Amino acid sequence: MSQARPERADAVRNRRAILAATVELLATHRPRDISIEQVALAAGVGKGTVFHRFGNRMGLMFALMVERAQALEEAVTTGPPPLGEGARDRDRLLAFLDAIVEVVSRNKNLMAELAYPVAAQQHARERVAEDRGKHPVYEFWHGHISGLIAAQRPGADADMIAHVILGALHSEPVLNELTTDGPARLSAALRALACAVLDAPSPGEPPGA
Repeated sequence: MSQARPERADAVRNRRAILAATVELLATHRPRDISIEQVALAAGVGKGTVFHRFGNRMGLMFALMVERAQALEEAVTTGPPPLGEGARDRDRLLAFLDAIVEVVSRNKNLMAELAYPVAAQQHARERVAEDRGKHPVYEFWHGHISGLIAAQRPGADADMIAHVILGALHSEPVLNELTTDGPARLSAALRALACAVLDAPSPGEPPGA
């Protein structure tokens, strides 16, 4: 069975330089105002190198968001509780909601650019691939939230509820409030929504049962 070749050292350096240059540009520019030419110049690589590695501007932004969210995924899959295994599903869900609010708070402009599914509508001409809508960060976040909800409320529509919760993170008014008030208010609101879902009676079950 053949194994994938390890990435060449120069390719690794180029990727790191490109992502680092993108981070620097994002400090002073909106994602939509950053061009591949700007990134290439700041990274000290050719424009073709950026296109080859990331496809286009949206591909680059997606790659950066995936990299920034990687630490959270690792905390969920291999880290200690309450994010990792070992805590109650309810505690893991609330801790995860707090954690993703922190990620969004640190990356508000990038999250707004990568809004799902809004990004697919706004940037239809800049598709990364035919299945670009299957964003790995969104898929992991959605799968983890819906799985934890389903484990506690088997009768709930965990799939849709998870979409609704994550949809709030792509709302312009919510992102504006996040900029003004910081993450605590949004975390409290998402916790309240999650607890309302978990504590709601099942269909046919009287309230308070």
